[in-house]
Amino acid sequence: MNPFKKFIEYQIFHRINNFFYPDYYRQKYEYMLPHVLFFYYLIPQKLLRINGNVPWPVHFTSEVRNYTKIKKGIMCDPGDNPNIYIQANNGIIIGHNVGFGAGTSLISANHNHNNHSIHDECGPIVIGNNVFVGTNSVILPGVQIGDNVVIGAGSIVAKDIPSNSIAVGNPCKVIKQKEPYIEDFTKTVFNRKLPEGVNLKF
Repeated sequence: MNPFKKFIEYQIFHRINNFFYPDYYRQKYEYMLPHVLFFYYLIPQKLLRINGNVPWPVHFTSEVRNYTKIKKGIMCDPGDNPNIYIQANNGIIIGHNVGFGAGTSLISANHNHNNHSIHDECGPIVIGNNVFVGTNSVILPGVQIGDNVVIGAGSIVAKDIPSNSIAVGNPCKVIKQKEPYIEDFTKTVFNRKLPEGVNLKF
């Protein structure tokens, strides 16, 4: 990248993105060019107000409801791929380095069977560190997914999935153990200072 383009990317677009997305924590150079984030996410979200209050990038075709009940780590922006639906009425807790494929749904509360105008209460959805949820999967209320897990595309996750697993299907079941996650973030340059207490060896 020539010096002028680098200046535009990291002195202008990068700073604007960080201002509008206070909960956005990603690799500064290896993830997404700042101008892409600006044009494809920030303009629809902050100017057109599509998921406008959410403090991390959300794709304009996705929907995040009750974002204030979502607690997330770094390198995790729920809703950043197309056609994701997230309903966090009962809360969603997500760890570090978690990705959601296009078309994924996270449903934290079901409508009451006898009164559709209210939602049943239950515990939050909890997802650990280093997890990837494949395209068009659905995670249902109260489910807990451990660390270092891959959920296969099109899965319906109705029960807890233990750490170090690959799980697929409807209903989603563990099909094999997963090797340890090996990506090392300890030398990564991030787009901003990380929150207090984040240990990059997760």
